[in-house]
Amino acid sequence: MKIKVLIADYLDQKHSLDIGDLLNEYAEDPMGGGEALAEDVKQNLSTELSKVPSAFSVICYVDGKAAGLTNCFEAFSTFKCKPLINIHDVVVKKEFRGLGISQLMLARVEERAKEKGCCKVTLEVLEGNKVAQNAYIKFGYSDYQLDPEMGRALFWQKSI
Repeated sequence: MKIKVLIADYLDQKHSLDIGDLLNEYAEDPMGGGEALAEDVKQNLSTELSKVPSAFSVICYVDGKAAGLTNCFEAFSTFKCKPLINIHDVVVKKEFRGLGISQLMLARVEERAKEKGCCKVTLEVLEGNKVAQNAYIKFGYSDYQLDPEMGRALFWQKSI
């Protein structure tokens, strides 16, 4: 079995198709909301990501088949006055789970973060997604708090 992990080229046709398909697989999973992406999202995702200077994606192939995807965005930590990377999506296709693909992709993201002089890598995970939590813990991630009396940080959203 040959596993290849690389930074995706958003303008490469194969990478573009694979990114849409992999993200759709995540969207259809209960941990991704359980609904397929709109066809125009699948078709245009890579093109639109290519227009976002802070975006990059790590894609994993197993024997030439798309197996995993991590979409990331560079941001900035005001408290550290340094860049950071936020992992926005992590998906491993069901048939490739258990091969350590998430760990390989996380390692590539961390490598990129170090190359860029980042102070940290952030991500969010659902409370009920214990499998993902365990993968992140295994790689050294944890929840955070600035002051134990104030509790853990929460990730909130407001749709517009």
